[in-house]
Amino acid sequence: MRGGNGRRRLTRRVSTTRSGGAHRWTGARGRLRRGAAEGFPLDRLTTRGRLAWLNSAASRIGTTLDLERTAQELAEFTVPGFADGAAVDILESVLRGDEGARWTGTGLPRMRATALSAVEELSSLEPTPVGETFVRDEKHHETLLHRFCLRQGRPVLVSRMGEDDYLRVAPTESAAAKMRASGVHSYLAVPLIARGLLLGTVDFVRGPGSPPFSRTDQALAEQLASQAAVFLDNARLYGREREHVVTLQRTLLPRVTPVTPGLRVHAEYAPSAAHHGAGGDWYDVMALPGGRTALMVGDVMGHGLPAAATMGRLRAVARTLMTLDMAPERVLARLDLATRDLEDEQVATFLCAVHDPADSTYTMALAGHLPPLLVDGRGSAEFVDVPIGAPLGAGVIPYDAVRFKVPEDGSLVMYTDGLIKSRQADVSEQLELLRSVARGLSPEDLAGDALVRCAPAGAARFDEAVLLTATTAPGVGDDLCVWPLPQDGRAASAARHLVRDQLAVWDLDELADVCELVVSELVGNALRYGNGPGALRLLRGERLVVEVADTGPDLPQIQHADLSDEGGRGLQLVNMLCRRWGSGRTVTGKVVWAEQNIPS
Repeated sequence: MRGGNGRRRLTRRVSTTRSGGAHRWTGARGRLRRGAAEGFPLDRLTTRGRLAWLNSAASRIGTTLDLERTAQELAEFTVPGFADGAAVDILESVLRGDEGARWTGTGLPRMRATALSAVEELSSLEPTPVGETFVRDEKHHETLLHRFCLRQGRPVLVSRMGEDDYLRVAPTESAAAKMRASGVHSYLAVPLIARGLLLGTVDFVRGPGSPPFSRTDQALAEQLASQAAVFLDNARLYGREREHVVTLQRTLLPRVTPVTPGLRVHAEYAPSAAHHGAGGDWYDVMALPGGRTALMVGDVMGHGLPAAATMGRLRAVARTLMTLDMAPERVLARLDLATRDLEDEQVATFLCAVHDPADSTYTMALAGHLPPLLVDGRGSAEFVDVPIGAPLGAGVIPYDAVRFKVPEDGSLVMYTDGLIKSRQADVSEQLELLRSVARGLSPEDLAGDALVRCAPAGAARFDEAVLLTATTAPGVGDDLCVWPLPQDGRAASAARHLVRDQLAVWDLDELADVCELVVSELVGNALRYGNGPGALRLLRGERLVVEVADTGPDLPQIQHADLSDEGGRGLQLVNMLCRRWGSGRTVTGKVVWAEQNIPS
């Protein structure tokens, strides 16, 4: 304030802002928002009225746990009742979820313009756009905001700005000129401090027709900044926790899709638009012996870290069970037992399907999940009629499976309820909308994110969603052969001839000797212990897989054979000559398979 003792009076405390305080009103083109009018000027209120205004901040600021939204609410709350213009700058590290900074004597933190609000009388100003990141070191012009708010954590009050004050407040001469021309005559900057750490700054200006800031205004702004800093810090902590949950969840989801003979698989994870949406939605794709593919989609009830952790456990158990070649309904029964053993007593829905490229069929079982959608590629889409079992963890067993064939170019669409969930519409209506959308999409569209974008929940999705689409692909017949075998002693000889002839066609003659020995042992075990062999399957993929089916109930195991024993060494030879071998139960019996590496 001008007077006989000096040209101005400064009351200094510190705040956090980006490279300047009122300079924000003079940068590159940005947007000016008219603040939400409070309906009364604070300079005309009594002490009780000011306290009432300050108390109302609790219901107007921090309505969400979004840090940037909270900063915008702070700016809009103060305009025009307290100031003609307000700008909030937050430390870049705070926006990333890190702790705030302690002020030091050297260096300045990197800031980001987070929120702006101004009356229309200041519309001639051009503030720095929200979202711009900046930092100003000691080589540049240092403003009062830098000197006191950022370095010392103290507020700055310039009640009546003189000619020199514009340069001390604005970062550049051009910025100072624009402030002067617009009639800005009073400036106040306050740090945002929570738990002793600097989060950012908020600076205010007043223009023509408004009284200058006073010491009372400064005290009021400090109280408001103290409240807002707590809201901002809560939003930061919540954002960091949510980021940890999302990171954990994405880490537990598959990173790559394995080779799936006869299928083109596309998986899509759609995060929630709400901040609480991260949780337990998951999917998995597994390559099984014999060219089969397991497709799994699950949804753990709830959100947050417990749901993500449960999702990781269930996915690990499901993968372990599928490696044992268990049927989908048996997998669900075992998963139900595993879910009931969890300490947090959570419930999950689950859908498991196994695709067989030999006949383009799916074997599917469902535990409380939404039914999959079968799109035939010719404009028709229908939900698969799968027996609906109880959710995992409910303790209602057994589960029933269904087997169905997929038409050529047909797609199986598996998803979680976040894709259709709505607070306004019934589930049946949303399912019908999803069917209508899928009916109009081509297989290429289904293999992308078109269904996620066009799904009933759309961009307003308040829960996360998983979409898994599997489209039948032609050409697997060249790499997969299935032959019936006789039920007598000729089976081993017939199997050896079939294998050798097919390997010659594939130019894999160097694998023929080992493959003949392996198929002889598998067929011999089927004759002795499995009531005779069924079908012989040979698959050429990343590896060469030979598989023999029979109707026997007992799974083979490697036995210890003494030197005097005449038998018991067949599976030992298979184990040594092959990369791996295994067996699994089927509806009619079991299959025994072995893999060989294909030379590059």
